[in-house]
Amino acid sequence: MLADEPAAKPAQAPLSDDEVKERFRPLFEPETVAVIGASATGHTIANTFIRRVTEFGFEGDIYPIHPKADEVDGLKAYPSLGETPKPVDFAYIAIGSGAVPPLVEAAKGRVAYAQVISSGFGEVEEGIALQQALVDAAQAGGCRAIGPNCLGTYSPRGKLTFPENAPNTVGHVGVISQSGGLGTDIVKRGQMRGIAYSGLVTVGNCADINPNDVLEFYLADEQTRVVGLYLEGVQDGRRFFELLHRAKGKKPVVVLKGGRTDEGRKAAASHTGSLAGNERVWEALTQQTGCILADTLDDFLDCLMALQILTPRADRPTNRIAMFGNGGGTSVLATDFFARHGLSVEPFDEDAVQALADLNMPPGTSIANPVDAPVGTLQQEDGLIAEKVLDAVYTHFKPDAVAMHLNLAAFVGRGPVDPLENLIGAALRIQKAYPGQAHFLLALRSDGNPNVEASKKKYTDMALEAGIPVFAELSNIAVALEALKHVEQFRVSHLAD
Repeated sequence: MLADEPAAKPAQAPLSDDEVKERFRPLFEPETVAVIGASATGHTIANTFIRRVTEFGFEGDIYPIHPKADEVDGLKAYPSLGETPKPVDFAYIAIGSGAVPPLVEAAKGRVAYAQVISSGFGEVEEGIALQQALVDAAQAGGCRAIGPNCLGTYSPRGKLTFPENAPNTVGHVGVISQSGGLGTDIVKRGQMRGIAYSGLVTVGNCADINPNDVLEFYLADEQTRVVGLYLEGVQDGRRFFELLHRAKGKKPVVVLKGGRTDEGRKAAASHTGSLAGNERVWEALTQQTGCILADTLDDFLDCLMALQILTPRADRPTNRIAMFGNGGGTSVLATDFFARHGLSVEPFDEDAVQALADLNMPPGTSIANPVDAPVGTLQQEDGLIAEKVLDAVYTHFKPDAVAMHLNLAAFVGRGPVDPLENLIGAALRIQKAYPGQAHFLLALRSDGNPNVEASKKKYTDMALEAGIPVFAELSNIAVALEALKHVEQFRVSHLAD
């Protein structure tokens, strides 16, 4: 079992992908949104929600629900969910917990999804009965409840958001988060890394809709190519396993699991009322389904970003790594770190070393693996020397992946020519010259100086636009490549069956 939670419901025949997608269309592409909890005279989180979805570009109808007011935030208000002009695809509910069940029941079958932001339900002992009352009311009212104790749903394709200034680009990473606050972090910190989302749903206490339901949608959804989950517990471990097993690793799934230690399990119970499963069970799940288990939020986001851009191979797993950049000590430490993550930065063979020696690079350049090229070397030919180095490595060493690292601070004050654009351009040309041979990943290292940070952002945007994943350090690349290797190993051993 993945969690000591209520027993699984009797197995039902799985829905077709088209049926699953149509079932979730009102959530991810709503045409009508009702908002409960907005004030006609003050300001609440529900008023903030109205402003954010309006600014985000939502073009459908917004119905504030208010027992007395005729208008809220310039929008006509309605007394109940059962009295809106059109049926409601998505209802955002942020009122006192005790008032939620009767409100939902009054929908009279006219609401598809009701997301309950309110807390005070199953995460506290005195709210357990109230949470069951919410589920019963949703069933009686003919809708599905999301939450309670969550923050909202983010769907760029449907112009629905809960974070402020969220990106409106429709991407390929679908996320499920049992924490609302962490969901916000995933959107905003993911945005800084260049992650573009197909959607993110915060599910809170999972009283009705649970991670399995949304996972099933993402696995069926063509827009979603990579799935990420922050989980504190799984209500139906058997279904979770079967969904992943049936998917056969065709879409990478990254799990950030909270409550993997005794202390963490206690924290999870107080946060969302979840009872988290045994650590060894989760590790076994990664072997049996090909999913990836991340340890930290940074690891989780780095894995999602890499898998969003890089295509896992089905013929061979990544193992043989070439490392190239400026910083000898950094390379040595990274070689150790890569080895601890099952990745080999082995010395070049004689042919590769000779090809690099023939380039006659300046003294101080190491032509073993890693290739340590000081700034003076990287400035040769305005940075175009990198293309010759990479060509020699690709031709003779034939790596599975290349980890290029640039210490940006080292280039400051080293002459009028900025070679970084040419360095990135060289990487692109080599990738085109050797299609499918090696994954290419870039670490842009900064000392935090504002000018260096500005340079880092400029070149990060340039690399991401060109399809090169960018990381803060080589250690982040190692974590991402280990995840990629895990997916590839699973595909090699299972997709041929």
